[in-house]
Parts: sequence; structure tokens; C-alpha cells
Amino acid sequence: MYFAALLARTEDGWEASDTELDDVETLSDLTDLAREASVDEDTVLVYIEQEDAWFGVVRVDGEEDPRIYVSDASAAARSSYGEILLTDELLGREPGAEDEIAALEELVDLDGTDGDEPDETPSDAGTRDAGTEPDPDHDPDAVPAGPLGDLGVLADLGLSEKDLLTLRTDALVEIADASET
Repeated sequence: MYFAALLARTEDGWEASDTELDDVETLSDLTDLAREASVDEDTVLVYIEQEDAWFGVVRVDGEEDPRIYVSDASAAARSSYGEILLTDELLGREPGAEDEIAALEELVDLDGTDGDEPDETPSDAGTRDAGTEPDPDHDPDAVPAGPLGDLGVLADLGLSEKDLLTLRTDALVEIADASET
């Protein structure tokens, strides 16, 4: 179960509203939703939480790129809305790399083998030639456990990096309280 809220800054303070994410499929959709709630291109925060497992904050300031913070990236990776927030850039991956790998995996037997030989995976290729074995514990597609993203996303609104890292449950209440001061 998800909870999502929009916090839009106005000249009278913050205006909070629940929001539905049914039509949100990409970060771009989420950013557009935030911009629609903006008054005079002021700051909008989108808060998403999944049953106290993780929460994410997306900050949209006018036409600038969104800034993202996720409290637990590995938990968010197992969630459809979390996957929206965990962009290639946020994860430090080459944009579109997953699509390229998936396309390559669809190609079968282009290496001329008869299918009885084990195929080398791209991560194994080259390492055997160098005389080293691949590291079985290293997965370049693994999502790190714990917080990920812009730790300063709320610093100018009264919530320091340290405070953001300590938030677990009721994070929205604490974010709203800090932003009021």
C-alpha cells in the first residue's frame, strides 16, 4: 500500500494534498504532476511512502531537473513506484544500459556455438583472458541498500542531511514540521 502527497509552496506557506499515482509511470510523469501543482513555478515536494518500508522525496523547482532522495533504495527497487525514482543517473548507471543488455540477451547463438557450450556473460568477458576469475559477489545491476540520492534535497527547507538520514516512519510529518520554520 502506498501513500503519496504533494506539498506545494505558496506565498501563504505550504499547501498539502493527497495525490493519486495511478497515471504515473515515469519520473517525467511524476515531475509533470508536481509542476501542475506548482504556484508561480515555486517548489513542490512529492512524497511517496510504502508501508513504512521506504519513502522517497522528489523536489521540483520550476523547470529545473527533479532532485530525488530515497530512504532505502533496495526496498524501493522492489516497488513499482520506487523503480520510477531509481533512475539510471541516481544509481550511477549508464542511461539505457539495461535496455541494451536486454536486447543483446534476445540474440541467440550469434557467436557460432552449437548451444552446448556455456556462454560467457558480458561481465565474464575479458576477465578470463586476463587470468583472473570474475567476482561472484559483484553485481553491477545491484541496487545498494540504504539511503540514496540528494541528501541536501531539503536542507534549505530546514531539514539537514543528518536529520534526513535519521527519518524512518512519520517522515512526512517531520518534513512538514521542518519546512514550516
